[in-house]
Amino acid sequence: MLNGVQFFVHQHPTIGAFTVQVVAQDDAVGGLDDPGQGTHNIIGLAADPLVIGVIGPFSASVARREIPLANDSHLAMISPAVSSRCLTKEPFLPAGLSRAHVEISCKAVGLPTPVELRPTGTNNFFRLVTTDDLQGPAAADYGYKNLLLRRVAVLSDHEAYGQALASGFMSRFTKLGGSIVDILDFDPNGRLNLTTFMRHAKGDGAQAIYFGGVTANHGCVIRAQMGSVFSAGEAAPFLGGDGIAKDPDCVRNAGANAVGMYATVAAPATEIIPYAQPVIAAFKAQYPNASDYSEYTIPAYDSAAILYGAMDRAIKAAGGKVPARDAVVAQVAATSGFAGASGTFGFDEAGDTSLRVVSVFESRTADPALPWSLVRAEDYSATLPY
Repeated sequence: MLNGVQFFVHQHPTIGAFTVQVVAQDDAVGGLDDPGQGTHNIIGLAADPLVIGVIGPFSASVARREIPLANDSHLAMISPAVSSRCLTKEPFLPAGLSRAHVEISCKAVGLPTPVELRPTGTNNFFRLVTTDDLQGPAAADYGYKNLLLRRVAVLSDHEAYGQALASGFMSRFTKLGGSIVDILDFDPNGRLNLTTFMRHAKGDGAQAIYFGGVTANHGCVIRAQMGSVFSAGEAAPFLGGDGIAKDPDCVRNAGANAVGMYATVAAPATEIIPYAQPVIAAFKAQYPNASDYSEYTIPAYDSAAILYGAMDRAIKAAGGKVPARDAVVAQVAATSGFAGASGTFGFDEAGDTSLRVVSVFESRTADPALPWSLVRAEDYSATLPY
């Protein structure tokens, strides 16, 4: 993510009479996202009067700590990566994606509400990815329309994120005409052997399994266990969300049955967007190592471009002087029809992107070092799937 920002700043070193400097802060400690470190970082940035915008953060847990502090300091934040719905909108799960047709609030799953994250009452947080509630429906659309699935069993890992993904999948899949034959919300802390569930599901005609959850909760061990009950590979698909998507550990845990896993990511896949290709080529010429580029490099590049545009307009409105932070926030909020490398979009009043695209990827190899393949982009920008 940082490389995408630095690349944009390298291309555009000034705004008006001002030289732009990137102040890089790492919210991770020991390679793991750390909300405490994020708190420390945002307090330091907010204390510097010349800092008038932040690109980040990368994780929802850090965002929940940073947004209120940045909000109190009237500091604009633009995240290229965070997709947790409750950062911007209630409810956690809309009624249209609930099997009981009842919405589930952010408070009900132990998350702060968007209002609680904004003590000033004004939004200062914006993001370039869509929200997690669209991942389950996107997997359902792909499974039903492209994989031609009609009967699916569903598992979730007993956590709110995974349960919501599973619920969204089931609601959309049944709306399309499919059937959910068996459901299990399992405890990931116990000994995991789901072959009995799988045999029952197969007997009920299940063609595939959808898993709502994360790799760390044995998500892809489930895929390995499928090999003893279902046909191997693409003949019996395993679907999930970004808790397993493109994860080398997921492929490693799935073992010989890693092929035929499909998973969603709540963001456009920039490798197929025409406008992104010249930017990607120029970036890789300057940053030649494969590890320098990630799926969030281009969203980070566009985040920097949006912040630049907002700062430029605010500086001009201030007569060429350093603008007030509130003015920059207002200019970011007014972003509309921005033609970036990752697409053309703006922000709604909550700070969410108008480009509601979910990408679907497939694991086509048992080698965890190799990338997953993009197979579909589900676009809900015009119409929500519920």
